[in-house]
Amino acid sequence: MKLLILGGTRFLGRHLVAAAKARGHEVTLFNRGNYLTEELGAVESITGDRHSELDRLRGRQWDAVVDTSGHLPRAVKAAAEVLADKVERYVFISSQNAYRDVSIPGIDESYPLATLTSEQLDRANAIDTSGQPAYAELYGGLKALCEQAAEEAMPNRVLILRPGLIVGPYDYSDRFTYWPVRIARGGEVLAPGRPDRFIQLIDARDLAEWTIRMIERRATGAYNTHGVPKTLTMQRLLNECKSTSQSDAQFTWVTESFLLEEKVAAWSELPLWLPEDAAPHLKGFMFISPEKAIAAGLTFRPLSKTISDTLAWYQTNRAGDQLKAGLDRDKERALLYKWHG
Repeated sequence: MKLLILGGTRFLGRHLVAAAKARGHEVTLFNRGNYLTEELGAVESITGDRHSELDRLRGRQWDAVVDTSGHLPRAVKAAAEVLADKVERYVFISSQNAYRDVSIPGIDESYPLATLTSEQLDRANAIDTSGQPAYAELYGGLKALCEQAAEEAMPNRVLILRPGLIVGPYDYSDRFTYWPVRIARGGEVLAPGRPDRFIQLIDARDLAEWTIRMIERRATGAYNTHGVPKTLTMQRLLNECKSTSQSDAQFTWVTESFLLEEKVAAWSELPLWLPEDAAPHLKGFMFISPEKAIAAGLTFRPLSKTISDTLAWYQTNRAGDQLKAGLDRDKERALLYKWHG
């Protein structure tokens, strides 16, 4: 097959390229050329801004397009309209944030989607198109409207994927990377909340490989793409990180109330931690149902493999880089000192 990827040079995109090439497909990338593509091997690159230079895609044909960079509905609509007679399938990488809320566990693909007011949409459209929307509260509604825009332009020819936390090598958000890196360093590690609290994530490579298989099957419709809920606890993740790196890390589990009192930022300063009592509207955030995708062949590699590969990537490519998420050393020491009284 011939596949067009909008984006494709950083995290999930580069894994999609690798998965497609491994199955013998031809890949073309369309992006602004801000990141090097030599590491991706033999792929064609078309340089252009999706917001103003879609005409560079005219006169070409592909079997499917994968949109990894759609954040504004008008941009997705424009791309889908230009490509409607050039591709058979439009694959849109959405988000579980597209749901109206995640206040209940077990949300499946039939759950209502988020909406935006006209004023909110105007605010989003006013944002500089050279970057992602700056308003976090608009993100879910924008993703939902992007899904609708693609479907309206290419009815019954759209595959929509709604992942939650995507992890693994080349994840520059460091929302997962922090834990393998921090635990490999050893010593006393501040661990947040209850050890038996469930978390949910998916390796980017599992998502990418399944996406390519779904394109081969000419699948359409919406799918939640997550790990199996109620199978992975925070304690198991940290223990796997320790075992994988063979570190001497010792975990000190600090209560949620202490972290809130000390104004520790959930998710950013302590990745994968969300306050359970203080955020009832997120009660179902780590319990999204992936049953439909699993029935369609979504599989998962061992957690230890994700951890070891993420750590190896960081140590090879980013050793010494300041992590974008997680506690810095001084603040972690100070928090542990205060916790011990």
